[in-house]
Amino acid sequence: MTIAVDFDGTIVDHRYPAIGKERPFAIETLRMLQKEGHQLILWSVREGELLDEAVQWCHEHGLDFYAVNRDYPEELPENNNHFSRKLKVDLFIDDRNIGGLPEWGQIYQMVHSGKTFADLINEARRQRIDDFEPPKKKHWWNF
Repeated sequence: MTIAVDFDGTIVDHRYPAIGKERPFAIETLRMLQKEGHQLILWSVREGELLDEAVQWCHEHGLDFYAVNRDYPEELPENNNHFSRKLKVDLFIDDRNIGGLPEWGQIYQMVHSGKTFADLINEARRQRIDDFEPPKKKHWWNF
């Protein structure tokens, strides 16, 4: 899959224009997805020096992207007459999703296993039902 990943609020806590703290397991999960052959594109509102800082921060944390704010590394408006900031990817990971950003472990499960967020929620519900044991009937002589 080709996956677009937002930076502020997704990989790091939202502190724009500063760079926030890493969100738990964000870098580790993204590196695992890369090892599985997924292409990652950094997709951020950041531009210029602020974008360079974000790319450098990711690099220092062991994460390099296939492309940044474009579909492929060489893409430029002047060499693509169909250039658009709207990326042509299979999946967007962004804190502005409807319902917010799932935990990174859930994101990994969805990409790795091809499950939807609804699938994960339904599995968790079924597990809680399967694990539920009704309370044992108490008798008046049990204290």
